[in-house]
Amino acid sequence: MATPHRIDVHHHPTPNKSLRSGRGASTGGMREWSPEHSIEDMDKNGVATAILSVPNRGAVWSDPSQARGLARKWNEFLVRQGQDHPGRFGVFAAVPILDIDGSLLEAEYALDTLKCDGIMLSTNMGDKWLGDPHYFPLFEELNRRKAVVYTHPISADCIQNVMMPEIDDALVEFCADTGRAIARLLFSGAAHRFGDIDFIFSHGGGVMPFILDRYVGHAARNPEMAARVPNGVVTYLKRWYYDTAQASHRNAMVSIRELIDVSQLLFGTDFPFRDTADHVRGLRECGFSADELHAIERGNAERLLPRWRGQSAGA
Repeated sequence: MATPHRIDVHHHPTPNKSLRSGRGASTGGMREWSPEHSIEDMDKNGVATAILSVPNRGAVWSDPSQARGLARKWNEFLVRQGQDHPGRFGVFAAVPILDIDGSLLEAEYALDTLKCDGIMLSTNMGDKWLGDPHYFPLFEELNRRKAVVYTHPISADCIQNVMMPEIDDALVEFCADTGRAIARLLFSGAAHRFGDIDFIFSHGGGVMPFILDRYVGHAARNPEMAARVPNGVVTYLKRWYYDTAQASHRNAMVSIRELIDVSQLLFGTDFPFRDTADHVRGLRECGFSADELHAIERGNAERLLPRWRGQSAGA
């Protein structure tokens, strides 16, 4: 059994009945989850702490009248896991994002009272992508706080089930939607305006590293777009963070490492949907040095999420 030291920033619980609502009322293929199940896997694979975030299929806040209560239930449930298992679980808090006033209230409660590690946002909600002006009041507050915003992809309402019934949207659309959200943040001017938010993008940035030239070219050919990224597209991309969930293999890592420094990579697993052991083994096959692996698996997260600095499992 490996000595627990890794910090997993991409780790999902699945909802009990009281946390299922609206389109997310069924777990629909999710694996059953318990904190004991997570801890068993974490101990087996050297993970000291997992930062929990709401799985998208259980958190489509399509009814703003219910979303405030649902977000509060989720956040208190997640924080309780950390209280019951000291040192093992942090939280990226959910907010009812289609209700901006509710989101501001929940963000304040989550960060100040519950002491969550950051805020979780989907790449889009209600076909409003990150970077849409709808988000700006929340971004203003999170920018003031220099908060961490963990992002997770979801298929947009307008393009769900566009391939075949037996092909889940997550196969392609999740990584594509991360690319859309990044583009919207850049070219709405949000990346520049809210430069003190530390964004984390799942799955190695999705398609972004592979289409980087398109982002750069778009700015180069459009003076109005270039004005919204005055420091240059690549500068903003290099400042953000990217997790290794489902990207812990050479094809993805070679591409992302051409763009960003190892200091911006964070260990993530997508547990329980993917196996932690695969990510540990995959990263070791990517040619990282021992110091680089330690930075990815723990050091970078300690710098970004300082309450975990120096903590060991069970502390």
